Amino acid sequence: MLDNLYDLVESSNVNFVGCISEASRYDFAIVYTNHFFGKPLVVCMQTGRSTLLCAHDLTDNELLRSRFQVSDDQALNELRSLLSNRLPTIESHEQY
Repeated sequence: MLDNLYDLVESSNVNFVGCISEASRYDFAIVYTNHFFGKPLVVCMQTGRSTLLCAHDLTDNELLRSRFQVSDDQALNELRSLLSNRLPTIESHEQY
């Protein structure tokens, strides 16, 4: 038996971003929504890995490493640079 937590249809903006560096290629979809406390859903189009992120989350190296399987510091900095101008700064909320 399932308890329904939410069933919501929302029109959302999606930003598709693709970049390349000397060492890596990045393809992301960023889904802007009001549903998850305003945090966009960031999806790596290459691996299918996704997470909810805001600008503040970009300061957490371990979060980025684990969510997107980024191993080296150069790739981590490139990822941070790619997402930094695209993610909103929002107030932190207790989620659960």
